[in-house]
Amino acid sequence: MNQFYRNNFLTTKEVAKLLKVNDKMVYALINDKGLPATKVTGKWMFPQRLVEEWLEMNILNYRQSELDMSSDTGRLLLAGSDDPLFQQTLALFHKKSYTTIAFFANLGSMGGLKSLRRGLCHIGVCHLLQDDKQEYNFDFADRELDRSPVFINFSKREQGILIQKGNPKNIKSVSDLARPGVRIVNRPLGTGTRLLLDYEIARSEISSDALDGYHTELSRHIDVGLEILAGRADAGPAIRAVAGLLNLDFLPLRWERFDLLIAKERFFEQGIQQFISLLHETAFQQLAESFEGYDLSLCGKMVFPDNLNAME
Repeated sequence: MNQFYRNNFLTTKEVAKLLKVNDKMVYALINDKGLPATKVTGKWMFPQRLVEEWLEMNILNYRQSELDMSSDTGRLLLAGSDDPLFQQTLALFHKKSYTTIAFFANLGSMGGLKSLRRGLCHIGVCHLLQDDKQEYNFDFADRELDRSPVFINFSKREQGILIQKGNPKNIKSVSDLARPGVRIVNRPLGTGTRLLLDYEIARSEISSDALDGYHTELSRHIDVGLEILAGRADAGPAIRAVAGLLNLDFLPLRWERFDLLIAKERFFEQGIQQFISLLHETAFQQLAESFEGYDLSLCGKMVFPDNLNAME
């Protein structure tokens, strides 16, 4: 294995060698491009997994295409993060709509942003925790997209660690995942859930290399829960809704904002407006109430820009 990936943190010189730049450029990347870093006793240190994800996020040399098909034509294309309530909402949409069919690609939050940038979807579905550890999605969209999209909230939801019922391994913190005899499953790079887990690992006293099963990646939250339910894993990152569905224990980490990102020039297209309108209907509200771990206080509301006039 490459020497840069043996430790949980990299030094400035190691990052410079990895990126094939000089030390001064590393400092510039921290300030200008959001290279993940923290200062310890006056020295910059770089969480290796967050550096990996930063590299993944900043891939720009792919061919950009334009989606010339409006959602007015009867096909609504969505791509991004997996979510059980969102999947059920798509099914409800098909029951309600006789003019539009929605197609969803489960690509993770970064996959949704990249698809939106390349013009491969009408709506990107994202929940990416920013470096300030407070806001979601805005900085990532600024870096990835040429123009700021419209942000419509789908829900807030509770993220954490799924644990076997009864918590037989006595897992009470992220650090406990590194104990001998504890096996986890994980989510892929580019997903907001993986980003959150890596952040929690980086601020703990453990290394991702110490986690048995860290590199076992599953594409859906429900798949993480099923592995734990089957006894093939003791824990894994996912949302509380899955714990409720499968009767598993849950270690909460934080509430997050789960957004729909839409290009401004497409916002008023028929298919897009049909989907947003559904979020205000009683049928959707009742559906959401059947799941645990969701907060709909912002659901269907425009998070950015502040008003429709700002979309001109």
